[in-house]
Amino acid sequence: MKRCFAILTLLAALILPGLAQAKDAQPSMIDEVVRRGVLRVGFSSFVPWAMQDKNGDFVGFEIDVAKRLAKDLGVDVQLVPTKWAGIIPALLAGKFDVIIGSMSVTTERNQKVNFTVPYDYATIEVMANKEKTANLKFPEDFNKPEIVVALRTGSTPVPVAKKVLPNATFRLFDDEAPAVQDVLSGRADVMFSSAPLPAFEVLRNPGKLYQPTTAAFYRQPVGMAIRKGDMDSLNVLDNWIRMVEEEGWLTDRRHYWFKTTDWEAQVQ
Repeated sequence: MKRCFAILTLLAALILPGLAQAKDAQPSMIDEVVRRGVLRVGFSSFVPWAMQDKNGDFVGFEIDVAKRLAKDLGVDVQLVPTKWAGIIPALLAGKFDVIIGSMSVTTERNQKVNFTVPYDYATIEVMANKEKTANLKFPEDFNKPEIVVALRTGSTPVPVAKKVLPNATFRLFDDEAPAVQDVLSGRADVMFSSAPLPAFEVLRNPGKLYQPTTAAFYRQPVGMAIRKGDMDSLNVLDNWIRMVEEEGWLTDRRHYWFKTTDWEAQVQ
């Protein structure tokens, strides 16, 4: 009798935790998306990754990626524009399912979210106000407190700029557009930003802007970000990225948005 009781106790110890885990197990984000019929995508405006066209609709490289992913999942897409500084907290709060927003992978961010394999790579370039920085040699002549550097809050260019120009004065903005305007107006002298924005802005404003160097200061993988603890969804997204990379679709979209200006007619 004692032996039988011991066996039953052992079986209960083995089975009950498994039942409890099965009861408490949460469906994956992808399962929830398919059930809901909508993929909610968090992003922040950043030319040419995501911006509004003449009709007020969002277009750009990230928008193409989000729409293609939703289509392949067989669901609709809901775009959720979010300020960059609060985009990870918004993801963790469940405001959307995934960040597809040119977010480069960093150790600090990876402690809060899980990243997919890269679907792009971010490089950082610089542009400057022609009149205010004429005859200055980069970077040594820019590394002074009187030089004002425009940056986007929470973006990868912030630590890069502080490393390259540690003695400069830094001015932070929630979005890229007002930072660009500060350099154009001369309120800021120089701006660090992810490529290709600096080169595009110089092409648009050759009389006011130039690139004191065309060197890329940084190259970092860009991944989609999801909440931690959801390996099934991470697997789906990783393999989707590999699939569209292999078929050449990502290469085609990168070329269109980053190597041409054909898209500018949509937003001007």
